[in-house]
Amino acid sequence: MSSNEVALVNTAFSEWMDANGENLQRSESFELFAAEKVLHSLELSSEEIEAGRIGGALDGGIDAVYTVLGEQVIDEDDELLSEDTKPGDFPRDQSLTLYIVQAKEESSFAETAIDKLASSLDRLLKLDPDLALLETLYAPELLARFDIFRRAWKKLVTRRVKLKAVVVYATLGDVTQVNPRVDRKGIELCGLMTRHLVGAAVTFDFFGAKELWAAHETVPSYALRLRFEKHENDGDSHLALVRVADYFKFISDESDGSLLRHIFDWNVRDYQKGVKVNREIAQSLGDRDAPDFWWLNNGVTILCSGQVTTAGNEFILDDVQIVNGLQTSHTIHHEMQKTAVSEISAGRKLLVRILSTDDPEVRDQVIRATNSQTQVSDASLRATDKIQRQLESYFLAHGWYYDRRKNFYKNSGKNVERIVSIAYLAQSVMAIGFSQPHNSRARPSTLIRKNEDYQTIFSENFDLSTYLWLARTQKSVDAYLKQRDDVSTSERSNARFYVSMVAIARTHRSRIYSPSMIQYLAQKDFMLEGPTLNDALSYVRECVNRVREQQGISEDRAAKSVELTEAVVSMLIPVAATAVAGDN
Repeated sequence: MSSNEVALVNTAFSEWMDANGENLQRSESFELFAAEKVLHSLELSSEEIEAGRIGGALDGGIDAVYTVLGEQVIDEDDELLSEDTKPGDFPRDQSLTLYIVQAKEESSFAETAIDKLASSLDRLLKLDPDLALLETLYAPELLARFDIFRRAWKKLVTRRVKLKAVVVYATLGDVTQVNPRVDRKGIELCGLMTRHLVGAAVTFDFFGAKELWAAHETVPSYALRLRFEKHENDGDSHLALVRVADYFKFISDESDGSLLRHIFDWNVRDYQKGVKVNREIAQSLGDRDAPDFWWLNNGVTILCSGQVTTAGNEFILDDVQIVNGLQTSHTIHHEMQKTAVSEISAGRKLLVRILSTDDPEVRDQVIRATNSQTQVSDASLRATDKIQRQLESYFLAHGWYYDRRKNFYKNSGKNVERIVSIAYLAQSVMAIGFSQPHNSRARPSTLIRKNEDYQTIFSENFDLSTYLWLARTQKSVDAYLKQRDDVSTSERSNARFYVSMVAIARTHRSRIYSPSMIQYLAQKDFMLEGPTLNDALSYVRECVNRVREQQGISEDRAAKSVELTEAVVSMLIPVAATAVAGDN
């Protein structure tokens, strides 16, 4: 391996730390950097990557853990894990993948690192583990991430789930120079995991400087080429018949054939593999006697905010987003990897509409219109709402980036510390603006699932400046907690929203029931300072300990409970205690 590859990775890592690791220790930054590169094909957001990192003591030699169902990362509040959902609510034959990352900023791959990993996985992969023992050996956040995987596996075991496990050991070393004993340890680890994960496909991969650099260079491209058979155009709109084989190539990564997920970011639906329409699409692709594909399918709609040009029988498309046809696209990508289907359907045609506009309102109208043929809740379309576009414009005008389109600004190279997702802003508003930090902690991905919750949080009655101020305030609290050496990763996750609520309520001298109550703080650009945050953290810790003792529960469970919010509020301000209002 060339020493230049190590130098290039070091340069990339330094740039990454400048943009992302300002408040993290170097070892923590490398773990996140490596996880981002190792899992780059999943196109996770920075928040999703950080949520899976373990860090700190008692990590069992495991630096990051992610459970992925199909192409979606499963968080602790996912409906899959809800007691209200049944196995029959989910399609059959989905893939459930456990990703485990071990990352060390070292120049080689060590035998002891794999030994430690094997010892931990031998305990953590049991479906019915000795939880009392595990709690004495491992950090709460590690146990929580494996609990997500176990619960997901149990829920889907009767749905013929395709179980996979991917373990990646990343360093700055040279994969071609791995010691045979170390390589053997990796093979033995796969055997150990296979004994626990019955029927699973298990892989162990070494990831060195060469691989890290290759992943770093892999930047999602929105400029693509698409061959067509027949074509009509009217100004900036185009209608074309495209061979299924050419469309399959268009939506596939040239390097490994994987689906280009980022070009579906603006589509309002997730892929639902087992639903009737997708079974029918797959059946028509594999049926020799079926009519041409475009007779049976509504086709896909492609939006381009850049140029659309033609060269011979090929479109050259800039800033591509497929806004309608995700189900068709995913099914084509899945089925065309089968040799028999490819032979049958390669020459069949797909109807493709291509529209070029740089007007965001027109784009959103197209997205709504092309997704109105079947029932889609307003919640699924919220990223196109007027207030979401207003927030994006307002944030951008003030040097911040509102990521209503997942990873749009991250892929554009913007400072991650200034990128705010819809979910992050909703959590900030709920914790600080409505004094419900338990909801922010317990419902990271479902906080705005219900329309009434969404409309309460994203209201046109609140100034845009207040939304930006709330996001900045929560970011400053997160940065403060990351700088504290005495705050573990798990305590940071559990305390962050409580600390921000306490600090602002004390500044305001009363509990906050609506973001409008603290609008004046946003207008004068008030920012929290160290002493205020120190006091808030100390107070929150006292409340957590009190609730844990009273309820006999863990710190994690306490942070997700309304009882902790009530305890914090009861003596928050030296006035009469108030009950938790407006709780969901």
